[in-house]
Amino acid sequence: MPSTTPPVFLVEELPAGAELVLDGEEARHAATVRRMRAGERLVAADGRGSAAECVIETVRPGREPEVELTVSRRWTEPEPSPRVVVAQALAKGERGELAVELATEAGADEIVPWRAERSVVRWEEGPRGAKALARWRNTARSAAKQARRAWVPPVREPVTTEQLTAVAAGAACALVLEGSAERVLTELEIPPAGDVLLVVGPEGGITDDEYAALTGAGGTGVRLGPTVLRTSTAAAVALGALGALTPRW
Repeated sequence: MPSTTPPVFLVEELPAGAELVLDGEEARHAATVRRMRAGERLVAADGRGSAAECVIETVRPGREPEVELTVSRRWTEPEPSPRVVVAQALAKGERGELAVELATEAGADEIVPWRAERSVVRWEEGPRGAKALARWRNTARSAAKQARRAWVPPVREPVTTEQLTAVAAGAACALVLEGSAERVLTELEIPPAGDVLLVVGPEGGITDDEYAALTGAGGTGVRLGPTVLRTSTAAAVALGALGALTPRW
C-alpha cells in the first residue's frame, strides 16, 4: 500500500537553505494537536505553489512552540489550467463556509464572495463584514491544508452583481449554474487555458435580472444534472466535472 501523504503546514516564505523553523499556530498544530515527533515528515508550503518535504529534527512544545526542520526536497506546482474562479453567493450561517471548504478541497483557484439579491446575509461594510470575510479566508486556508494543496485559493473582497458581470466579461469562459438552464455542463467545450468563472447562486436562486446581466456579459447558463444542489455543494460538484472535462486532472 502507498505511504500516507505527509501533512501540509503553511509558511510565509520557504527559505533557500536546508533549515526551516515552524512557529506560531503551525508549530502548535504540529506539536500539540498532531503530536508530531523527530523523524516524522511534513510538507511546508507557501500557499503560492512552492513546497518542500521536510524531516522534523526537534519539537519544542510550550507557550511559544517551535519545530525545527530539515528540507529534503523541493518542488513547485504550477497553477491548474484552466483556472477556476468560484463566485459564491453569500449564504446564511455555516453554509457559506461549507461552500468554501468543499470548493477549496475540490480545487478552486480563487473565490469571490457575491452579494446576490436573494442572499440572506449581506456582509455590509464594517467589523461584522470583515469578520465574516476572515472566516471564509481561514476556511480556505484550512481546507487547502486538509487537501494537501500547495496553492491556497485567495478569497477576494465581496462583489456586487454589477462588479461580477465585469469579472464574467473578462473570463475565458463564464458558467452560471442554474437548475432550469437548457444546456448541461458536459455538453460545453471548456477552454483549455484562462479563467473559468463558475457562478453559484444563493439558496433562493439567481433572479431573472441577475441571470440576464450575467449571460449578457458573456456567461452561459448551465445545469449540472437532473437534481437540484444546495449552494454549499454546487461548486464542488461542478469543479469535479471541470476536472474531468479539462486538462486540470
